[in-house]
Amino acid sequence: MSDGSAPAEGRATASEQDRSATAGPETSGPGAAGRRGAGPRRALDVGALVEQAREGRPRAVARLISLVEGASPQLREVMAALAPLTGGAYVVGLTGSPGVGKSTTTSALVTALRRAGRRVGVLAVDPSSPFSGGALLGDRVRMSEHASDPGVYIRSMATRGHLGGLAWAAPQAIRVLDAAGCDVVLVETVGVGQSEVEIAAQADTSVVLLAPGMGDGIQAAKAGILEIGDVYVVNKADRDGAEATARELNHMLGLGEARAAGDWRPPIVKTVAARGEGVDELLDALDKHRGWMEEHGVLAERRRARAAGEIENIALTALRRRIGTLHGDSRLSALAGKVAAGALDPYAAADELVAGVTAEA
Repeated sequence: MSDGSAPAEGRATASEQDRSATAGPETSGPGAAGRRGAGPRRALDVGALVEQAREGRPRAVARLISLVEGASPQLREVMAALAPLTGGAYVVGLTGSPGVGKSTTTSALVTALRRAGRRVGVLAVDPSSPFSGGALLGDRVRMSEHASDPGVYIRSMATRGHLGGLAWAAPQAIRVLDAAGCDVVLVETVGVGQSEVEIAAQADTSVVLLAPGMGDGIQAAKAGILEIGDVYVVNKADRDGAEATARELNHMLGLGEARAAGDWRPPIVKTVAARGEGVDELLDALDKHRGWMEEHGVLAERRRARAAGEIENIALTALRRRIGTLHGDSRLSALAGKVAAGALDPYAAADELVAGVTAEA
């Protein structure tokens, strides 16, 4: 189910064609107000598209994700059609600072998963330029060895200014890959720092990658990204300092919150992903974590929390869009006048404004 059997560059072109052919004006998500859609588009047969995606046709999967990225007017119809088909994919997030080997590790995991007969979807998130809005989307080039594998679908996504290490459309794109029959969805974040931990809310299992000689040992003592891992990987373990990095990480885990008997203690796996070393051990750690979560009810709890966050994000986006249209509205002007005159405090004014907006729904 690769994103086309052509080389990575050709697949990027096909993806762009899908977007131009299917996506309507973006109406939600960060940056929507700053980009104009290309005007009304011919409505797609969503049911047929979903059925084709279930059959593993990469172009249908690409079109569905393009509808998501473009916040198409048909997005609600797409999500309604996908809902009964989701829940089967195991979502694994891979995160870490730039240069630790996330793309190489992701590619090595794809190889191991395919050997085990599992269908794999990959979402590789790249940062967008704050100046041009463009993104290199180079992860797909790094994983070009899987381009002709029908059991692999690779999609690069730009953050489009969204913070947290993921793209705004990532949760819905995960749903598309889940419904398309992927057994495992690997989500590779951008090179992130300590506060960009959104992947923990989107993945069933979060893998944090470190590498020796990059200061990650010091980072292990700090709050943030190195507190979200379910599995830790010291990649490039053939370099000097790998053992020290693993020891420091193990010490950090020992200083963490107290664990009761039977609680999950994140393992530390050493890999040389470029040579495939340690990848089977990493896959074994992922399988053990999934088994532990299923046994203790943690997997279902995490998925409910993920659904709650997705609902909240959609609702807040709708409210922001509605409130964003109030500039120049008489209600906002009247409240602003009262606040400026000292007759009303800004919190009470905001409460009144929100109450008026939500009452219109």
